[in-house]
Amino acid sequence: MLGITSFGLFLLAAFLMNITPGTDTMYIVSKSVSQGRKAGIYSVLGISTGSLVHTLLAAVGLSVILTTSVVLFTAIKIIGAAYLVYLGVKMLFQSSSNMKLSATKDLSIKKIYMQGFITNVANPKVALFFISFLPQFIATDNSYGPFPFIILGLSFVMTGTFWCLIVANFSSYVTKKLRDNSKIEYLLNKLTGIIFIGLGIKLFQTKAP
Repeated sequence: MLGITSFGLFLLAAFLMNITPGTDTMYIVSKSVSQGRKAGIYSVLGISTGSLVHTLLAAVGLSVILTTSVVLFTAIKIIGAAYLVYLGVKMLFQSSSNMKLSATKDLSIKKIYMQGFITNVANPKVALFFISFLPQFIATDNSYGPFPFIILGLSFVMTGTFWCLIVANFSSYVTKKLRDNSKIEYLLNKLTGIIFIGLGIKLFQTKAP
């Protein structure tokens, strides 16, 4: 089918990988728990858009450059890690008064969306995943150019988005009463900050292929 082999097996593998907790899942859960359903949903959409970018890069072969250039890999890794640490430190040092002030305003949809987008795009591990996983389900005699990559990538992103939306809604729902308590909400934001810093450190420790 359009240069794709074992599409059913691909969907099963994609589903299993999507439900396995990773950096994106931890980020979505943290946002949903600390800022609620709306923040979680737009974090999912931002991350999914980032995955679409990785799909397109894999389709045109640009991700291969990332696997062969240690300098580029390291630069992207540092940017992504620094951004996560920045978000974490910002939440850690945010005062309770500033939190209450921001809570009275609508969440910035664009800001939350872009945060999710940047954390995904600036993660070289995602690019490496797409360039190593997708080709396993593309026929060796493929004559459809980049279309098999795009189809597989879109399928992966769609299943991942569906699952992450479930995670975001569930996480925000079960912690809604906790967020209604200002003291617990304050602690949740601090915990989220620590998680972000941890994710940044973990990404920074990633070694080039």
